[in-house]
Amino acid sequence: MLENLSDRLQNIFSGLRGKGKLTEEDINAAMREIRMALLEADVNFKVVKSFVARTKERCLEAEVMDSLTPAQNVVKVVLDELTGLLGRTDSKLVLTSRIPNVIMLVGLQGSGKTTAAAKLAYRLREQGHAPLLVACDVYRPAAADQLQTLGDEMGIRVYRGEGKDPVKIAQEGVRDAIDNLRDVVIVDTAGRLHVDEDMMAEAENIKAAVKPDQILMVVDAMTGQDVVNVAAAFAERVDFDGVIMSKMDGDARGGGALSIKEVTGKPIKFISAGEKPDSLEEFHPDRMAKRILGMGDMISLIESAVKVQQEELEAEEAERMARADLNLNDFLTMNRQIRKMGGVGKLISALPGGDKAMASGQVDMNALDHMEVIINSMTKAEREKPDLLNGSRRARIAHGAGVSVSEVNQLIKKFNETRKMMKKMMPAMDQMSAGGKGKKGKKGKRRRLGIPGMGGMNMSDLKKLQDMMGQ
Repeated sequence: MLENLSDRLQNIFSGLRGKGKLTEEDINAAMREIRMALLEADVNFKVVKSFVARTKERCLEAEVMDSLTPAQNVVKVVLDELTGLLGRTDSKLVLTSRIPNVIMLVGLQGSGKTTAAAKLAYRLREQGHAPLLVACDVYRPAAADQLQTLGDEMGIRVYRGEGKDPVKIAQEGVRDAIDNLRDVVIVDTAGRLHVDEDMMAEAENIKAAVKPDQILMVVDAMTGQDVVNVAAAFAERVDFDGVIMSKMDGDARGGGALSIKEVTGKPIKFISAGEKPDSLEEFHPDRMAKRILGMGDMISLIESAVKVQQEELEAEEAERMARADLNLNDFLTMNRQIRKMGGVGKLISALPGGDKAMASGQVDMNALDHMEVIINSMTKAEREKPDLLNGSRRARIAHGAGVSVSEVNQLIKKFNETRKMMKKMMPAMDQMSAGGKGKKGKKGKRRRLGIPGMGGMNMSDLKKLQDMMGQ
C-alpha cells in the first residue's frame, strides 16, 4: 500500500538534493510533482490542495531557502505536514471504568468489519481483558457463522442471540457479558454495499440501546477517495470516535488513509495488514509518514522484536548472545523470531529504502528457508561449534542440503558477521527493550534481544543486514 506514492516522493526529493541551492522555481516545480503524486494515489483533491498550499508556504520561508541544506529542510517540512495529515499524534483506544465497556463497529459491507472485530477482541485479550463478541449482522448470509468461527479459533466467546432484531441482540449481548464476567463487549453491526437510510437508522438505534463507550468505523484502505464520503456520512449520523483501516497490505493506491483524518477530523486508531489474529496494530502517524518518505520504521520493528523476545527468549540464551558467544542453533532461533515478526518482507520494509528494494526484486524472500535447510544438514556438534566446519564437512553439508559449497560458505560468513555485530547491538537493544532499566528473566539475569540488525548500528551495519537477508 502507498508504494507508488513513496517512490514518486523519493524521486522528487532526490532531484532536489542534487541542487546546491534552491530557488522559488525549484520549490514550485517540486510542489507540482507532489500534487500529481498525491492525486495519483487517490488522495481527496481538497486535501491535496490544502496540503500543497501549506507545504509550499513553509518551504518558501527564509529559514528553509537560505539554509546550508535547503533540500533536507524541504524533506523535513513535507514529513511534518504529512504527519499532520495522518493525525500528528497517536490516538489510542482508551477504555473507561464502566463494566462492561461497549465497543461498536460500523462500516460498509466488505470493509472487513467482522474480521476486525475478532482481531480487536484478540488484541484486548492479549492485554488482559475478557472480551465478548456480539454478532448483530442478521442480513449477510453466514455472518454470524463467520464471527463464531473466528471466535472459536481465538478462544473468544461469541454471543449470537435469537431472532432477526439486531438491536435486541446487542442488548442481550451486553447482559450476557455481565452474566459471564466479560469486561469488554464488541458489537459487530451489519453493513451495506453503500450508505443507505436503513443502515444508518439501525446503527443509530443500536447506539441508543447499548450506549457504546467507543464507536469505531472500519474502512477498507482500497476504497480510495470514496471512503471520505462514506466516513463523512457515518460521522454525521453516529459520530464515531476513530477508524480501523483494514487491508493495508493490499496493492491499491491507498489515498483514503491520507484523506480521512483531514476531512472528518476522526483519527485512525488501528491498521490491519494480513489475516493473522495479531495483525491489528496501533496506528502511529509519524511512523507511517516516515515509511511513505522511504525513511523506514525501525521503532515498530524494534517493538515487534521486543515482543517476540519477551515471549520466548530465555535468560541464559540472551546472556550468551550478549557476549556474542553464538552458535548455529542460536542462528536458527533468530531466524524463527524474524518469521514471528512477519518474516523477511516486514523486516526489510522497516529499513530505510527497504520498500524500494523489495519492489525491485533485490530481496530473497526465501533466504531464511535456505539457511534453515543448510543448518539442519549439520550434526549437533557442528551446530554447537561452527569452528569445526572444515572443507570436507562443508562439502558433506552442501550435498545433504542440495546446495553448492559456496552457499554453505556464504551462510558461515553471514553467521560470523552476525556474531561480530551482536556486541555492538546489544547494549542499545537492552535499553530500548526495558526503558533503560532491564527486564529480569530467570535467575535474575537481564533479558536481552537476539534479533540481528537493530539498535546501536550504523548504515554500514544496516547494509550488512540487508545482505544477510538476501538483498
